[in-house]
Amino acid sequence: MKKNFISNSSESIRIFKNDLFENLSKVHYLVPLIVYIPVIIFLGWKSFTDTQLNLLYFIGWAALGLFVWTITEYVLHRWVFHFYPKSKFGQRIHFIFHGVHHDYPNDAKRLVLPPSASIPMALALYFFFLWILPSGTIYAFYTGFLIGYLMYDMTHYALHHANFKSPFWKKLKQHHMLHHYSDSTKGYGVSSALWDKILGSDFIKK
Repeated sequence: MKKNFISNSSESIRIFKNDLFENLSKVHYLVPLIVYIPVIIFLGWKSFTDTQLNLLYFIGWAALGLFVWTITEYVLHRWVFHFYPKSKFGQRIHFIFHGVHHDYPNDAKRLVLPPSASIPMALALYFFFLWILPSGTIYAFYTGFLIGYLMYDMTHYALHHANFKSPFWKKLKQHHMLHHYSDSTKGYGVSSALWDKILGSDFIKK
């Protein structure tokens, strides 16, 4: 990612001239919970009523969905959000989706994905997994996958705005702050540093 500057301001800069687009680019951190918790409950209910999975199978497929989310989070952050195009139009799209967060990391209204971006992405991934997964497993799998997404969104907000006492959370916050303030080509994991360690993008922490 091309590095410009990092602002300490907590204000939201305007990135669209159009008021509707500007409003859609901002979101309160509780909105993903309001949108996706009912969906998670519905998918869990469908797992037992429509596909009639027993509890053990449900837990297993949901755990797999949660695990696959961790890979998805890393891949999206490293190779999609941090892809810096050469064209002016591509650079503009990059700035809207992720560059603005790196330039203004304290902007609380651009720390979680707005539904205008997350819902189309969630639907596309749902139908992709529906296509590749065994019949009758999608509801349980996607329950875990969406739980992983919510954990990521809430963790990301907390890492920027919470003061932690726990050594675990302090270490995770340090990992993410190094990504922002030291080297944005490392530390792509937000809710976990697991894939940074496995794929060689972790920081050498002293």
